Amino acid sequence: MSWAFLRDLLSGVNKYSTGIGRIWVAVVFMFRLLVYVAAAENIWKHEHDEFECNIKQPGCENVCFDHFFPVSHIRLWALQLIMVSTPSLLVVFHVAYRENREKHHNQKFYRNPGKIDGGLLCTYLISLILKTGLEIVFLVLFYKLYNGFKIPRLVKCDIKPCPNTVDCYISKPTEKMIFLYFLVATSCLCIILNLSELSYLIFKYSIKCYLKRHVKKQQ
Repeated sequence: MSWAFLRDLLSGVNKYSTGIGRIWVAVVFMFRLLVYVAAAENIWKHEHDEFECNIKQPGCENVCFDHFFPVSHIRLWALQLIMVSTPSLLVVFHVAYRENREKHHNQKFYRNPGKIDGGLLCTYLISLILKTGLEIVFLVLFYKLYNGFKIPRLVKCDIKPCPNTVDCYISKPTEKMIFLYFLVATSCLCIILNLSELSYLIFKYSIKCYLKRHVKKQQ
């Protein structure tokens, strides 16, 4: 998979972000995307081939693997990366709309089309809410699909066509556990950053509106 599009998207969003938003971009790019491409993808690369059961009954290993790993960790992680980055497109599209509107009418409507205010502020807040919601949804999904944030060394399977309860062994469980904890930690960090930025923007513009009203009353 080529991650060039996601990298370009994050770089583009960085121009319109607040300081907290830029930290979020750095975390997603350096601690999630690069770790995924450089290391995590290789660890899960042959997970099906390296999944072994102590019986050679045809179809048993495949059925047990599908039962314990209905969706590959690494594919779900890739989907999570894509989904939590996609709401940022709303901001990019809104800025592009502003710039095209000025170009089409050959008139200056905004002091700075990329400044977070007015309608763009609402779009930015919606993107933060969506990113936070998606992060939480994927964490819950990970927890439900794999019965917790853990990689067992041994799983017992009694699903047909296995003739009885068989022992199945997962390859590199310690490595996978480390990266799974890293995934959960970075997701939680991104949720905290998104909520912090959301609170900061709401507080900042609430104060700004209050001061404007106060000045008008004084006048």
